[in-house]
Amino acid sequence: MKPMTIAGLAREGGVGVETIRYYQRRGLLDTPERPGGGTRRYGEADMRRLRFIRSAQAAGFTLDEIAELLKLDATDDRDRARELAVARIAALDAKIAELQVARASLARLARHCVHGDEGPCPIIAAFGH
Repeated sequence: MKPMTIAGLAREGGVGVETIRYYQRRGLLDTPERPGGGTRRYGEADMRRLRFIRSAQAAGFTLDEIAELLKLDATDDRDRARELAVARIAALDAKIAELQVARASLARLARHCVHGDEGPCPIIAAFGH
């Protein structure tokens, strides 16, 4: 992979340039030097780091947690990494349970909507319209 500009890194990583800059301000991505005052160039390590950040976000980790995971990588503290993962799993399980309740409620409202033509729509009424 040949070195790329910030725009190239953003494009390849599926994010905007401002997202790259934000990650740099947060210390999640390094800001390369400008060789001879020219354009900063990003390489394979930067792309791997960006992909890690995006994958961790997709798993539900916050940027603070991602920063901690990146620091743990350097120390090989598997116990703490596992603690973070277990906490994230618990949070996901809670969210899944919440979504299942919401789905069941909406399905019940949709069934009531089908079986009645009189009065206000139960779906709209349930949301306090």
